[in-house]
Amino acid sequence: MGIIKWVASIFGVIMGGGIFGGIIGYGVGSLLEKLVKKEYNQGEEKGDFTMALLILSAAVMKADGKIMKSELTFVKSFLIKNFGEDSARNKLDILRQLIDKDIDLYQSCEKIRLSIPYSAKLQLLHYLFGIACADGLCSGVEKDLISRIANLIGLSIADYKTIEAMYFEQTDSAYVILQISKEASDEEVKKAYKRMCIKYHPDKVANLGEKAQQAAKEKFQEINNAYEKIKKERGIA
Repeated sequence: MGIIKWVASIFGVIMGGGIFGGIIGYGVGSLLEKLVKKEYNQGEEKGDFTMALLILSAAVMKADGKIMKSELTFVKSFLIKNFGEDSARNKLDILRQLIDKDIDLYQSCEKIRLSIPYSAKLQLLHYLFGIACADGLCSGVEKDLISRIANLIGLSIADYKTIEAMYFEQTDSAYVILQISKEASDEEVKKAYKRMCIKYHPDKVANLGEKAQQAAKEKFQEINNAYEKIKKERGIA
């Protein structure tokens, strides 16, 4: 399957439109679905991209030692939206089995690190934070795990901090989102904003469809909000 299909699937889920559907639905459908379940039961398939995503979902859900109904509901809503009730049930069965198993996080992250471009990895992190925050409280253990996943899939510390700051308000969140310090000059603030606009601009996902681009606009707004907050604090014109 081409790299664009992997990218489309990642943006689809984060943005409410089809991460797993993009992977399985294009070209392989129910065949891959059966293959994933069969190979999982045999304990042999850890490199498959779809399985890797389910494994990461399970890892975050069980990170704090308890599986919250709200977290399962968060994942379930994506599956149902993308597959319908019947197909989602199969994915949930796989997910529940994964929750009860020891997880090889490294191999799953390695598949993602090698399979998708950097911009899609950023969106994957949004999905994982969405699971962790589904119960209204992301624990330190969950944060640490997501941070480790970010590192294993090849995200920079700065980019991890940017996304983290979008979910957890801090006194300097706006600066963290723009990846600068509070001591940065006004000119450095402007340059940082332009740099982040290039990285997160919705046009980067225009080829992935209207839903992906619309959701990217919502993420992009976080960059704009951070910049506007700093401008207001400093009186930048």
